[in-house]
Amino acid sequence: MLDTRTDTGGDILEDKQIAPQRMLWLAPLTIAASVLAVLAVREVAIRVVHPAATFAPLTISPPILDTVLGCLGAIVVFAATVSSPDSVGRYRRIAAAVLVLSFIPDILLATSHDMGGGWPEALFLMIMHVVVWAICVTLLPALSMSSHAERAKPDRSLSIR
Repeated sequence: MLDTRTDTGGDILEDKQIAPQRMLWLAPLTIAASVLAVLAVREVAIRVVHPAATFAPLTISPPILDTVLGCLGAIVVFAATVSSPDSVGRYRRIAAAVLVLSFIPDILLATSHDMGGGWPEALFLMIMHVVVWAICVTLLPALSMSSHAERAKPDRSLSIR
């Protein structure tokens, strides 16, 4: 377990450490929550913008595949940054930079009108990115932490001395 001292808001987390064993359930939870959220945004997009049938990014498979791959990337980056000072802050800064970079293909799609899409479709794709980003930067740091008190095993022996 790796100790983290502050989060990005400057709050003291002296009693918190990242619990790697939590990643066994936290990684699938993060992926599942992200996929469900993206599918909800996709459903709204379909009903609002009525994308052309040729606009593949809003069909069912690409958002799911992209979300799973994006979440796996976020999990790997999170795991790689936990040993650094201010690990949560560093992870969130990296995630913000990746989020901004993830908009580039959407902007290119909107401006080139490839696959029959434009700005409305691209904006929904960007919303999907923001939703996954928000889930990853919230769930991973928040649920991977355990307190020293939580890890301490109380002596439950009933011996009389």
